[in-house]
Amino acid sequence: MATSEPKSADPEEPQTDVAAPVAVSPEQYVKHPLQNRWALWYFKNDKSKSWSENLRLISEFDTVEDFWALYNHIQQPSKLGFGCDYCLFKDGIKPMWEDDRNKLGGRWLMTLNKQQRHNDLDRYWMETLLCLVGESFDEASEDICGAVVNVRPKGDKIAIWTSNCQNRDAIMTIGQQYKERLNIPAKALIGYQSHDDTSSKSGSTTKNMYSV
Repeated sequence: MATSEPKSADPEEPQTDVAAPVAVSPEQYVKHPLQNRWALWYFKNDKSKSWSENLRLISEFDTVEDFWALYNHIQQPSKLGFGCDYCLFKDGIKPMWEDDRNKLGGRWLMTLNKQQRHNDLDRYWMETLLCLVGESFDEASEDICGAVVNVRPKGDKIAIWTSNCQNRDAIMTIGQQYKERLNIPAKALIGYQSHDDTSSKSGSTTKNMYSV
């Protein structure tokens, strides 16, 4: 049985079976580095363990993309159990007063009422993280050690820790810009307390060194 000859390829006919290479923008695969490397810690309130045993390092990151990958993977603070904390600190600084980078410092402390756990806590915490990793306080960002969110039955707390409680200019810059970033009303004051005062307090409250 006769068969027809295979048709020879026309040299003028374009080849369509091979895909043309697609140009990939460097933006699609190059991660955006942060100015600092950060570590996220989680504290679980387990009464059967010591404080240090309850503190666990979750992950470290130094790019914008890795920050969002981590943030989108973990629970929001409002979903944590009472007694639990998240701590975001610069790499090499542990979230404890005794750390060499923390012991001479203090914290801007914001206390939230129970209603704010549902309305404001998660948003405030996200803005706090963005302030830190984005170095939002200009030169004063060098004084930043980290931030902590405490989930508690009587009211949650968010604090930004700095390295030197005597560095008034940097502390006030951080406090004023932080308050503005969170859109906290002018009449609502937030205070800065030294770790030394907090650790040695005799009552339930600690005096503020500064306030905005």
